[in-house]
Amino acid sequence: MRRLRSVDVCSGAGGLALGLEQAGFDPVLVLDHKPVACRTLRTNRPSWQVLETDLLDFDPVEHQETYDVDLLSAGLPRVRSAATRGRPGSTTEQRLLEATILLVHAVQPRALLVENVPDLVDGPEFAEVRDFARKELIHLGYEFHWFVVNAADFGVPQDRKQGVLVAVKDGGVETFRPPRPTVDGPVTVGEALHTSMSARGWTGADAWSALADSVAPTLVGGSDNRGGADLGPTGTKKAWARMGINGGALSDEVPDPDGVQESDTSDSTLKKITVEQAAVLQGFPDDWRFAGGKTARYRQIGHASPPPVGRALGTAVARALGL
Repeated sequence: MRRLRSVDVCSGAGGLALGLEQAGFDPVLVLDHKPVACRTLRTNRPSWQVLETDLLDFDPVEHQETYDVDLLSAGLPRVRSAATRGRPGSTTEQRLLEATILLVHAVQPRALLVENVPDLVDGPEFAEVRDFARKELIHLGYEFHWFVVNAADFGVPQDRKQGVLVAVKDGGVETFRPPRPTVDGPVTVGEALHTSMSARGWTGADAWSALADSVAPTLVGGSDNRGGADLGPTGTKKAWARMGINGGALSDEVPDPDGVQESDTSDSTLKKITVEQAAVLQGFPDDWRFAGGKTARYRQIGHASPPPVGRALGTAVARALGL
């Protein structure tokens, strides 16, 4: 099967681009505005052309290798609902979504893939955004599907719902089918992290793994304007606690034979996960490296699209393109 050409914007740590690569898409360009994310991309894929710039400033005329690619993909920052759109800076996410749709005019890809919040698919608060996308795509000759996927259906040990837009030119959407689950049942946190939790000989790893018998809550990267890395708001931390995990911060190491984590001074009986374990829960392969300090690395992971979902979506798009 021949390899396909793609452009990936708002690439972050590369989760979507990596999944698409596994599905047969080779990016001619990946783009992100954060220096640390671009370092991550260059570290893991030196052969990729990584452009450090804001999507709102990107001019495809200066990068004509992006013209007529098979796929334009975007794992965009989460678009906010109308109720929160009046907050300072809250329109940026919507502008990035609109910029992605408008980029279709110049790039003219055979297909478009956008991943975002699940409510973007049918939530009334996003009707205006969907209407903008519909008018532009119809004008350009694309047909499209909106649908929701859950990362847990693709082997990611996490309850993470994602809203997806797929648009295809020249009638290809008629053959597009949203990806079906690739696993018979969810992978639990205990199953996913047992090997790493026992890596230093923790004698309680088996009991902990049995306790952590469900998928993780949605990992969130948080804002660059707030404090250090944690696993989410109060309700989410309670869900983590039921699995024996302290969601208030991350550890630098897994437990020792007695269950001690030297970097954890909280006196909690709960264990903290490491950045590397967070990456496992997001579906990244063990050899994917993240640039920056602990908080920066965790935020890249929390903001990323899980690679197994990207692979499933890319496979479905490739089939619609006749491959």
